Amino acid sequence: MAQKMTEEQWRAFVSEGTRTGKLSTVRADGSPHIAPIWFVLDGDDLVFNTGKETVKGRNLARDGRVALCVDDDRPPFAFAVIQGEAVLSEELDEVRHWATRIAARYMGEERAEEFGARNGVPGELLVRVKITKVLAQGGVSD
Repeated sequence: MAQKMTEEQWRAFVSEGTRTGKLSTVRADGSPHIAPIWFVLDGDDLVFNTGKETVKGRNLARDGRVALCVDDDRPPFAFAVIQGEAVLSEELDEVRHWATRIAARYMGEERAEEFGARNGVPGELLVRVKITKVLAQGGVSD
């Protein structure tokens, strides 16, 4: 039987290894858009980078509402769905700092600076999602 995760458990779950998030944003016509992202948690915020002119970048500039799903597709299966409101920044020092931290998680410390430099440039955004709701369950198939 599925078990609701505590806050400590879901935070550890979404931060484990290189799990990606599937980010849902709202298109101008109201339809959903979904894309995989790299991210990290920072206190009560979820942080990621994206291009200002990407679909998700344009969507977030217009409507900051987001939902993110992180899952484990191996038995006994688990997931966390995080909802929140995005705040965007183009401040290059912040964009590069967080791009480097995120890269360290997904590419390793040895390549973090390389990816931070690649993704911490004009035209990139720092997205800080203020988490408002979390639904997380583990042991879904138990």
